[in-house]
This record gives sequence, structure tokens and C-alpha cells, in this order.
Amino acid sequence: MQEKIIEIKDIVKTYKLYNKPVDFAKELLFFGKRKYHRPHNALNGINLEVYKGECIGIIGTNGSGKSTLLKLITGVATPTSGTIEVNGKISALLELGAGFKPEFTGLENIYLNGTILGFTKEEMDERVQAIVDFADIGEFIHQPVKSYSSGMFARLAFAVAINVEPDILIVDEALSVGDIFFQAKCYQKFMSFKEAGKTILFVTHDLSSVIKYCDRTLLIDKGNQVMVGPSAEVVNVYKKILVNQYTEETEEAKEEEVKVAASSVDNETGTFWKDCMVNNSGAVEYGNGVANIVDYAIVDADGNLSPSIYKGAEFEVRMKVEFYQPVDNPIFAYTMKDIKGTEVTGTNTMLEEQNLDHVEAGQVVTVSFRQNMSLQGADYLLCLGCTGYVNGEFTVYSRLYDVCNIQVVSDRNTIGFVDLGAKVSYK
Repeated sequence: MQEKIIEIKDIVKTYKLYNKPVDFAKELLFFGKRKYHRPHNALNGINLEVYKGECIGIIGTNGSGKSTLLKLITGVATPTSGTIEVNGKISALLELGAGFKPEFTGLENIYLNGTILGFTKEEMDERVQAIVDFADIGEFIHQPVKSYSSGMFARLAFAVAINVEPDILIVDEALSVGDIFFQAKCYQKFMSFKEAGKTILFVTHDLSSVIKYCDRTLLIDKGNQVMVGPSAEVVNVYKKILVNQYTEETEEAKEEEVKVAASSVDNETGTFWKDCMVNNSGAVEYGNGVANIVDYAIVDADGNLSPSIYKGAEFEVRMKVEFYQPVDNPIFAYTMKDIKGTEVTGTNTMLEEQNLDHVEAGQVVTVSFRQNMSLQGADYLLCLGCTGYVNGEFTVYSRLYDVCNIQVVSDRNTIGFVDLGAKVSYK
């Protein structure tokens, strides 16, 4: 029989929200007899059983209550109602560097954090070299941490948190600290915990990591528990939530699930494809006004609108352009950038030798680029454009830079931006 290490029953966490700071003082003045707040349920009825050796993912949109749940499990906050039972010592990577003293050296902070975690000096003496080696910040270990770069600070904080041999490791978006080499070392340590039979709670927006590492996953939306189950199934439901295509279904409805196809979304009804994307409010838009990109979408292999595409699957980039003047030989294009702004792939109708000779004023053109997804699992930004040449001069009719997010989901990444699909053989 599996050993239960965490049991969460009917957890509710309610906060008081005040319109103005002075309202809090007013409520104190009247000893709570007058209410100046409104209640907000950050979590509402969460239930979860975690067994020894499991890696449990916790996913949901920003503000869904993921971090609040972790704070309750670690004892940083207390639930409004419900119970949480934890059997084992926890090491939590919630806020890297919490408890660090800026004036203390890195080495002094290692011992300070060990004391906070309940270790004696003798116990920390046994661990300090492993922490120093893992952080790998050289002689800076003897300098005050206020002189550290943000990367060095994060490396030391992560090294302290992950080298205390806990029964339960809680990770909240902390595996992306430092450079790529340090991140690789972090994931290796993460895997060594998993292989050693430690229990892990893993909060992340990286769906590829959820599928790869997590045995089961809890999905929370707006404080409510949506489901707990096999990670791949939960990720599929989460993708529907991201594009507002999920409603709670009965078991009978699940058996006859109706997919929302991209072709069913119609601009004429006031509904746009782009409404189902993860859009960037800071997108850059410009052009000479001759045409306008009025709609766009990412479409998966099943014809569904989706901002998440599985690596190796067929997908489509689609955009709809409205023309206000006649245009000869318009060029339609898309590119994808990584989060650092590097263009990693893209094409256009001229490169593909799929030219449109002429469009009239008032005409709306829908152009689709269909291809296989060979990029590595990661987040990318989509850019769209409609351009052309007027009297030999390159002209931008309409461009949208970094307009929306496209997430590539993969449980196996190779090196670099793309996976060439290598086939290995021996003789």
C-alpha cells in the first residue's frame, strides 16, 4: 500500500479585499461590526492526496491560486477552512532568497538559512560544501550578497534550498534561474530527487515539463479545482481553458465531446479567432493603412483553435487581412521568436512561391500556413505581416509584432532551436 505523505481536504482560503486602505482602519475602529471589505476566495474546495515518491504537477492560469496552495502546504499561510496533513520535512522553492541578509556573506547566509530550516551548525557543516559546489559562484561566496548579480543570488538561493535532503520538495517556477548550464544542473538535481523516491510538488507554466516529469497533475482555475489526473489529460483540459473553450461537462457529454473547430468561428457574428489566443497587450502594430490584419489564429492538427501545439504535430498559422485599396502582389508572412527576441523560424508567400496577383479594395483575404512543428518545447512569440512592393519600394501594409504566445509542448527536447528527427542506429 502506498504511503500517503500529503492529504488536503476541502481547503478554502478567503481574503478580505478593501477598496481603499482607510477601509481597513474603519473596520478595526468599529470592531468588525461594520463591513468595509468584500470576501475573495483564492481557493475554494481543493482536495488532493499525494503519495510518497510521486511528482505532482500543479497548473493553472495566473491568479488561479497555485502559489496560495503551496503557501498553505508549507505553513506560510493558514486555510480559512479545511485541513492539510503533511508527513515529512519540506524544502520549498517559493521565493528564492527569502531570509537572506544582504550584509551577510554568501557563506554566512548558507548557515543562516540552515538555522531557519531547523538544522544545527554541525548538520550544516556536512552540507555546506555541496551547497557551495552547486552554486558555483567562486570567491563571491565570501562576499556580502548585496554585491551579487541577480543571477548569482538566484544560484546561491537555489543551491541552499535544494541541498537540504527533504522528504518533500516544492518547486514554484524556480528551475529557470541562472544561465542554461545552471538550469541543466537544476533539472539534473530535480531528476535525482525523483529517482531517489522523494515527493515533489511542481508548479509551472511549462506544460512540456509537466508531461515529462509529473505522474499526476492538479488543475486549478479561478480558485476552483477542475481535475486531478494523468498529466497529459490534464494538460489537454488546461489548453481548453486557455482559449475559453472549457465548460464543466457531465460524463455523458464527455463521451460525445464536441470539438470547437476553427472554421466555426465567424467574424461576421462578432466572434474572432484571436479572442481564443493568448494575446500580448503590448504587441506592436503598424503599417500604412492600405490593409489591416483583422484576425489571426493558431490551429492544431485536429482543426481546433489552440495556443499550444505538440512538437512533431501538424499545425496552421492563419490570418485574415482586409484591404482598403487595390494592391498588386501582396506578400503575407509570419515569424516566430523565442522569449529573447531571436527569430527562430518563419516564411512568407513569396518564399513559398504562392503569390496572389491582385486584390481589390474591400476584399478580405484569409491565408493559411500549414506545416509540422519541429521547434523544441518552449514558449514563442508570433509575428504577422502583410507587405509588398510599390514602384520597387518595399512597403508595409500591416504588421503585428509579438502579437500572441504559442507554446510548443514536448516531453523530449534535443539541442538547439529545432529537432531534426535524428534516427540512431548501431552496427
